[in-house]
Amino acid sequence: MTDQFAYPADREKSSADRVAALEHLLIEKGVITAATVEKVLSYFESEMTPLNGKKIVVKAWTDPDFAARVVDDTPAALAELDLPEGMAGAEGEHLQAVANVPGVHNVVICTLCSCFPWPVLGLPPYWYKDPVFRARAAREPRTVLAEVGVALPEDTEIKVWDSSGHSRWFVIPERPSGTEDLTDAELMDLVTTESMIGVALAGQPA
Repeated sequence: MTDQFAYPADREKSSADRVAALEHLLIEKGVITAATVEKVLSYFESEMTPLNGKKIVVKAWTDPDFAARVVDDTPAALAELDLPEGMAGAEGEHLQAVANVPGVHNVVICTLCSCFPWPVLGLPPYWYKDPVFRARAAREPRTVLAEVGVALPEDTEIKVWDSSGHSRWFVIPERPSGTEDLTDAELMDLVTTESMIGVALAGQPA
């Protein structure tokens, strides 16, 4: 998936170099401190990560009542779980889950810029911001999904959800068959960021 939409390696390196240079300049000018940078990075490494989304998905897979609640009233359902404080903070003000079910597959994009449910999925991948992906996924989602290995039956409805400042969408992927005896930890290993965006299916058990 990421190979299909990732920026070229030299472009990624160039972007990283610019970010590093800007960080150095801001620290040198006293606008921020190195401690501030470390605090922000630590926050995204320990608080706003895809691990939160994995917990939500596995809870939905193993608790049908929760699965219904998380789609009906996502913030209320998430409040039931042991998730980091501040889930409703930056980029998480209007979290909304949609569930893949037989005959319906959901895909999340942002046609405006790169709105993303950070508290649930962490920082958006590079390809999510790519104008080509955003435009094509909105216009021809079935073709884009097929190109990245998600070949859906012709009678499967594909719903595309456009994230914005009003709704930060994420997907509850379908639970793979043959996973009835797996532990929660083993189920979490099958959930990926891509599957919670809808550009991949949940993994299959080994």
